Amino acid sequence: MSKVEKIKLLKKRYKAERRFKFYGILSVCLAILFLFILIINIFSKGSGAFFKTEILLNIKFDEKKLGLNINSSDKEIQEANFEEILKDALLVLAPKVPELKQAELIDMVSIDAALEVKKFYFYNKGVLNKIAEVPLTLSDDLDQVYKGNFPRDIPEERRRFSDFQLKIFDDQISKNKIVYKFNWSFLTNADSREPELAGVASSLAGSFFTILVCLILSFPIGILAAIYLEEFAPKNKITEIIEVNVNNLAAVPSIVFGLLGLGVFLNYFYLPRSTPLVGGMVLALMTLPRIIIPCRAALKAVPPSIREGALALGASKVQTVMHNVVPLAMPGTLSGTIIGLSQALGETAPLLLIGMIAFINVVPATPIDPSAVLPVQVYLWSESAERGFVEKTSATIIILIFFLIIMNSFAIYLRNKFERKWS
Repeated sequence: MSKVEKIKLLKKRYKAERRFKFYGILSVCLAILFLFILIINIFSKGSGAFFKTEILLNIKFDEKKLGLNINSSDKEIQEANFEEILKDALLVLAPKVPELKQAELIDMVSIDAALEVKKFYFYNKGVLNKIAEVPLTLSDDLDQVYKGNFPRDIPEERRRFSDFQLKIFDDQISKNKIVYKFNWSFLTNADSREPELAGVASSLAGSFFTILVCLILSFPIGILAAIYLEEFAPKNKITEIIEVNVNNLAAVPSIVFGLLGLGVFLNYFYLPRSTPLVGGMVLALMTLPRIIIPCRAALKAVPPSIREGALALGASKVQTVMHNVVPLAMPGTLSGTIIGLSQALGETAPLLLIGMIAFINVVPATPIDPSAVLPVQVYLWSESAERGFVEKTSATIIILIFFLIIMNSFAIYLRNKFERKWS
């Protein structure tokens, strides 16, 4: 090959290298762009769910209509009917209106407005026979109008709120009676058929119990299995088959584990359906190979000199592994475990098959109480027709992303803090 041909070949190689670098940079930039668009889209749609619209209503707590007095017990207050004084306060907004319009006035606030009035009185008993300004949650339709998520200039027959309601609403805005504040109920309420009342408390508790059960089952079993396969198991055909199957299980679709949980835990052992206990057991099966594989890799990374030194000093095989090798491999093991749990936190398909798609309007107190989980809650709300559930769906995704970022950041922190580099 002549010198000219070598120079041409070299230039061609350099050109190909520059082209490869360009494609790599372009791919990274496109990935970042799509990620940025996704995050902006989710946050723009979901941020409104963390705030709610309320109307400040002047309510007269008439003791005759309530059937209460200053000495009434808490039980009597709970049994009292606050609907009448709520209706009276709403009628003041538009006095002398026909009965049909009265119903529209009542529909301007949430169906739990009377309970909100009761709760206000429960903590402010001194307002009996007085007029007090009580903040009440507006209906989902007016809430979406105030947030700008629903156009108000479309024909009345295409809206779920009337021109009469819109007129009263605008009048209250002009009087500074409509307030916008942080929606704590979104984090403290369970699910509801009404978008303005629905919250993620049940899903948060369900996800916590599910991941807790998954961790308790998968972590010790996965660690012990990895230690045995890497340090003690004889190298033969049986262990080779086990190792191949462990690696293959990490790639099995998650819905297969859901079918396994449905057939074994529910149909054979008759465990309670739609509970974090069963959900955690199914996710533990799915997470096991994702713990075993990084744990074995961490054990492999420990230099043989550590084992040889411990054995030379008289330690047994078990002492060498448990007192020297495992502690040095633990940072990689923990980071792999946390990443496996974070993947389990976002799983939906296996939990749908074991019944965790049920409508749960109470917050579970134990792992055997029926509950939902965050990914399933996203699925349920995304199927709802009400516009208010659109922002609740995105807000739940925001919460899920927040927990995933925390778990993955913790895994990175553990790896960087405790990882040993061997020369």
